Amino acid sequence: MSRASMYSRLYRLINDTVHPYIELEGVHLTKEGEKELLASLSQVLRQIQLWTRELEHHSDDELGTPSEDHHRLSSMIADLIFLLSIKSQYVRHSAGNIVVVISEFLATSGSNWDIFIQSLCLCMELAVTNALSFSSASSTAGLGNSHFDSSNFVVLIKPRLKNAGWSTLAEIVRVLRNIVKCLKQDYVYDDNLAKICLDSVHSCLSNVPWDSMDVIYSTQNSFTGDALIPRTDEEESRVVFLGNLVQLLCSMVEQSGSVNDAVHFLDKHPILFVITNLVPKLFYWCLSKQGKHVITCISQYFRHKLLVLLIRLSFLICLDCCILDSWLRLLHKYFQELLWQPITSVESVQDTSLEGSPFLLINSDGEVYNMSSHHLQRQAIFLFLRCSISLISLKEETQKRCACATDDSCSTFDLDLDCIGRKKGFLELYRWLQGHLPLDMFADYEIYAEKCMDFSLSFLQLFVHEDDLLFRVLLQLLSVPFRAEQRLDKRNWTSQDGKEDILFHLSYVFNAVHLFHLFLAELHYDHQVLLDYLISKDTGIDCAEYLLRCLRLVSNSWPLFMEFSLGGKVTNRLSDKRRKVVLESSHNQCRLPSTTMEKVPSFEKECENDLECGSKHYGARRSYYKDAKDCLLSLKISLENLHQKNLFLYNPEVLLKRLMRFQELCSQRDDCDNWKNGGLI
Repeated sequence: MSRASMYSRLYRLINDTVHPYIELEGVHLTKEGEKELLASLSQVLRQIQLWTRELEHHSDDELGTPSEDHHRLSSMIADLIFLLSIKSQYVRHSAGNIVVVISEFLATSGSNWDIFIQSLCLCMELAVTNALSFSSASSTAGLGNSHFDSSNFVVLIKPRLKNAGWSTLAEIVRVLRNIVKCLKQDYVYDDNLAKICLDSVHSCLSNVPWDSMDVIYSTQNSFTGDALIPRTDEEESRVVFLGNLVQLLCSMVEQSGSVNDAVHFLDKHPILFVITNLVPKLFYWCLSKQGKHVITCISQYFRHKLLVLLIRLSFLICLDCCILDSWLRLLHKYFQELLWQPITSVESVQDTSLEGSPFLLINSDGEVYNMSSHHLQRQAIFLFLRCSISLISLKEETQKRCACATDDSCSTFDLDLDCIGRKKGFLELYRWLQGHLPLDMFADYEIYAEKCMDFSLSFLQLFVHEDDLLFRVLLQLLSVPFRAEQRLDKRNWTSQDGKEDILFHLSYVFNAVHLFHLFLAELHYDHQVLLDYLISKDTGIDCAEYLLRCLRLVSNSWPLFMEFSLGGKVTNRLSDKRRKVVLESSHNQCRLPSTTMEKVPSFEKECENDLECGSKHYGARRSYYKDAKDCLLSLKISLENLHQKNLFLYNPEVLLKRLMRFQELCSQRDDCDNWKNGGLI
C-alpha cells in the first residue's frame, strides 16, 4: 500500500470512528457507550501504529500532493479535539494518544507534519482563550504557512471547542509534550521536525495571554485546600493543566538544547526567552499558597519540576545579573527551608527504586515523612550554587567598567559597590556557608579544619546518590575562585581571619583537591565505577570533564594531593564498606593549599621534610594518596585496553594523556620513597 492510500485510509478510519459521536453531541455518554468508544479508539490506535511500521519499510513510495490532504488532516484534528472535550477522562486520554501516534505517522511519511503541529498549537491557543472566556480574534496570529489557511481551520475547529474547558486544554498540552518526547527518540528524531515544533510552540506561547492566568491563580489557587473538602472538576483540571504545562516547558527547553547542539546555532532559540520570562509567573501559580492546607504530593511535584526547568535553562541561556538575581530571590522565597536544611549524608533508605520521586512518602505513627526532601534539597542547593558562582564569574564581562576585577580586591567584605553582581554572589555563598558552618564557633584552627572537612564530606554524600547532579555540582564548584595561596598560620589563627576573607573560607570548604579525594573514597576507590560513569549516556561527558579538570588541578597542586588526610571523626563517617585508614598526624594538617606550580617544592626537599616527620607519620599520611593513585592508574590501564581494542565509546586520548602525566608524578614520588626508605635503613 502506498503512503498516499494510507493517508486516505487514515482519514476514513478517524471519520468513521468519531463522527457518530459528534452527531450525538449534547447526548450524555452512557457507561456502555463509553466502553464501546474506548474499544473503538483502542483499535484505531493499533491500526495507525501498524501503518506507521509499514511506512518505515516503504520509504520509496510516491506521495500524493500535500495540498490535497490538508482539508482531511484538519478534519481529523477537529474530530479528535472534539473527543478531548468529552467529560470522560478515559476517552480524553485515549483520543490524546491517537493524536500522538498520528504525529508519528506523519513524521514517518514525511508529509504535512508541519501543518499538523501548527494546527495543534492553534488549538491550544483557542482552548486557552475559551477557558479564560476571552475573544479569539487575535488567536490566529503567528501561524503563517503557504499551505495552511489558519482562518479556515479556526472556522472548522471552533464548534468542536465550544465545550472545551481546562480539562481539554490540559489534554492538548499533554499531547504536545508527548509529541516532543517522541521527537527525542532516535528512530523518530529529525532536526527539521524538532525545529518546526520549537517554532510552532514558540508562536503559541507568545500569543497566550499569560497575564490573565494571574487572575485565575491569585483568586483561588487550584491545588490548595483542605483535603477533606471536595474540589470541583474545574479546579482539578487547572491543576492538571499547570502540571502538564510545566512538563511541556521542561521538554521544550531540553529539545531546544538538542536542536542547538545538532545544527550548531549561533543564537539560542527564542522559545528559551519566552520560557525564561514565564519563570516568575510559574513559581507564583504553582507555589504561592503555603501552609498546612497545601496538598503535599502536588506541591512537591511542582517544586521538583520547577527546579528541573531552571536547571535546564541555566545551561542554555545567558545568565545575566538580572536573571541570576531573580532566580536567587525565587529560591529564597520558595525553597528557603531546603537551602538551610542541615546537610547530612543520605542513608541507605534512599537507595530504592523510587529514590528522588516527589511522591515517595512513608507513613509512620500517623505522620507522613517525605523522603523526597534530599532530592529536592540537592536540586535547590545545586541551583543556588550555580546562580551564586555565576554571579561571581561575571567579572570577565564587567572588567572594563568594574574597579574590583581582581581576586584580591574582592577577597574581603570591603567590595566595590560598582561590582554589585560579584558582591552579591560572594555574600550569598558566604551567608549560606555561615548558616551551615558558622565561623564564630571555631577559635581553634584544628577544629575549624576538621569541621570544614566534615561538611565537605556530608555535602558530597548528599549528591553521590544522584549521578547527573553529582558531576554537575562538582564541576560547578571547580569554578569557585580559589586563592592562589593560603597564608594563615594555625598558631595565630582566629575565626576573624576567615570571616574577613570570603575567598579563604570558600576555598577551604570547597577545596577541589580535597573534594576529589573524598569523591574517590566514596566510590570505594573502585576504578570500575569511574569507568561506568565514563561510558554512561547520562554522566559520560560530565564525568570526563570532571576527571580532566581534576587531573590538571592535581598536577598543579601535587603536594596538596599527596598530603590529603581526614580527621578521626571525619574518617569514621566514611561508609563501613570502605577501607579504614590510619589517621594523619597533626603536624601534617597544618599545611594549607597551594595551587601554582611555582610554589611546588622539589621532590628532594619534600623527601627531607618526610624524614623529619618520621616513618610512622609518613606511612599514615600516604594511605589516602596510595588508594587514589591505585584507583586512577587502574582506570588508565582499563581505558588503554578498551581503546586499543576500539571498544571505548569515544576517543579517550586526552584523558589518557592526563593520566599519563599523573603516572609520571607518581613515579617521581615512588623514586623519592625508595630513596627515603633506603636512607632509613
